[in-house]
Amino acid sequence: MDTELELEIPGDDLRNIFGQLDKNLKKIEKTLNISVTARDKGILIRGTEVGVKKAEHVFGELYKVSAGGETVSEQKVDYLLSLEMEDIELSFSEIDRELLGHTVSGKPIRPKTLGQKKYVNQIKENMMVFGLGPAGTGKTYLAMAMAIQAFKTDEVGKIILTRPAIEAGESLGFLPGDLQQKIDPYLRPLYDALYTIMGAESFARNSEKGLIEVAPLAYMRGRTLDNAFIILDEAQNTTPAQMKMFLTRIGFGSKVVITGDLSQKDLPYSTESGLEVAVKVLDGIEDIGFSYLTNKDVVRHPLVQRIVHAYEKYEAKQNYRETRKARHTGNKR
Repeated sequence: MDTELELEIPGDDLRNIFGQLDKNLKKIEKTLNISVTARDKGILIRGTEVGVKKAEHVFGELYKVSAGGETVSEQKVDYLLSLEMEDIELSFSEIDRELLGHTVSGKPIRPKTLGQKKYVNQIKENMMVFGLGPAGTGKTYLAMAMAIQAFKTDEVGKIILTRPAIEAGESLGFLPGDLQQKIDPYLRPLYDALYTIMGAESFARNSEKGLIEVAPLAYMRGRTLDNAFIILDEAQNTTPAQMKMFLTRIGFGSKVVITGDLSQKDLPYSTESGLEVAVKVLDGIEDIGFSYLTNKDVVRHPLVQRIVHAYEKYEAKQNYRETRKARHTGNKR
């Protein structure tokens, strides 16, 4: 038996929630198996008791987003619905309380998902944090926002951003220019995030003073990194020896965030990832946190979330087939 529920939502907010050509509305109706009719002062929701209850929470949360002056994005709708289907109730207002700073244009920087909020909390609570997850989950960007905030409030005296110099199927030797010119394009994503958050002029000024450093991982050898916020990005491309070298550089008063995606290794096929080894070796050590982000935490275009999810399903099938094949070969012997 169908249930009905009326919700009062102002017209402007309703248009924002429904989305362009009612795209968001159609998605909510299809996912929750309900129907929604616009009324003079809001909407009438029809469907099963469970569906209507979930819809009440979804529309309530999206109304808060709209009433706060924010555009209701497809990504927010997708994320909210994905959690509702797992019976997880999300409060956007709880996540939005975590303000990490502002971009140079004044846009607030906040975690946007529960996974991102937990990741941010891990960084606040631990000296070292491993942030693992697929592309687009904000691993590096959020860590960088927190590094810049710590630098501005004098919690640290320096920011160090580093990456292993291994590219996706390319070789530095074939690129034109000297070593620094060859390395700079590979470090470009780090520069881009810095420019967005603190501005090119502020970065250049602090970089000249040696207070902000962007460099390949090899440059860390032989150094002790005191009183710094250090981010090791793309850590899945480190070898175990490189990772050990990096981890033993950490000095007093420093905070370290190590980010990576184990599904996107660019190492030679037979080479073990230093990130993979570190996660096994360091699990359970005090003051080291591990944060695992998933495709639900992807905050880029919704298509990216669907691509990540499709690859996860494909790779899970491949791993299952390889495991069965190995067992079958073992039994034959």
